[in-house]
Amino acid sequence: MDALNDIAVFVQVVNSGSFTAAADKLGISKSVVSKYVTRLEDRLGARLLSRTTRRLSLTEVGRAFFERSRRGLQEIEDAEAEVSRLQGEPRGELRINSPMSFGILHIAPHLPAFQARYPELTVDMELDDRRVDLVDAGFDVAIRVGELPDSSLVARRLSPCRHVVCGTPEHFARHGVPRTPEELAGHPALVFRYHASPDEWRFVAPDGSYRKVALARSMRMNNSLALREAALAGAGVTLVPTFVVGADLRARRLQAVLTEYTAREVSIYAVYPQRKHLSPKIRAFVDFMAGQIQDPPHWDR
Repeated sequence: MDALNDIAVFVQVVNSGSFTAAADKLGISKSVVSKYVTRLEDRLGARLLSRTTRRLSLTEVGRAFFERSRRGLQEIEDAEAEVSRLQGEPRGELRINSPMSFGILHIAPHLPAFQARYPELTVDMELDDRRVDLVDAGFDVAIRVGELPDSSLVARRLSPCRHVVCGTPEHFARHGVPRTPEELAGHPALVFRYHASPDEWRFVAPDGSYRKVALARSMRMNNSLALREAALAGAGVTLVPTFVVGADLRARRLQAVLTEYTAREVSIYAVYPQRKHLSPKIRAFVDFMAGQIQDPPHWDR
């Protein structure tokens, strides 16, 4: 830091034409200005200024150093101005990571309104059902569904995320409506690959006891929208978030069963690297999504 201060004082001396004028502009004494320049010359091992009682001039080495230093200091000033500008209003590029189904259904449809509100902001969204390292991958913010591991990331809960067991009414007409989790064993199951135990579903009964059932898996997929499509085609029962099938349940294209049991009651979060000096673009996006989703979420109402 002393080196940068010394260079800044040296540039001011040259621009001002004298040690005295530079001291006046910097608000320090002439002796302190001389000390900074002498320290800089000693560190560089070169004389930068020729001093006489009447005149101050740059040496050949000093002129070359001055030109580079002046440009470097201007770059620093420009960088500080850019940070101040970016910290004022949301602008620049916002990189978002989201699970595929949630991003398609509940982020992408709202991005036009978000960008209309913040026209100086561009969005780069990547959809992936596997969790990526937010910092290493260079994302500003991510949407996470489920339990969060301990980490240095900041998390803001947006809403609960309920899961339901569902299938078509025609499927249950053929195979019967299960009254207990154990009766699911007789149904072909469409399972999500990235669940901790994909071939075993766990439930909490109305009395608080835990139940689990091993499934007769017919398909395993890594995307909830694909599971929804297979369920709508009558391929079996699936356990998926209500944000995926809420509209299908209301339209009775799918039928939820075992609704008195609780299955995978988790949450939806926005996560980002830090809270201190939070970028306006991150804050704007998180606040916007919280307003769109609400708690309880609109797909459960």
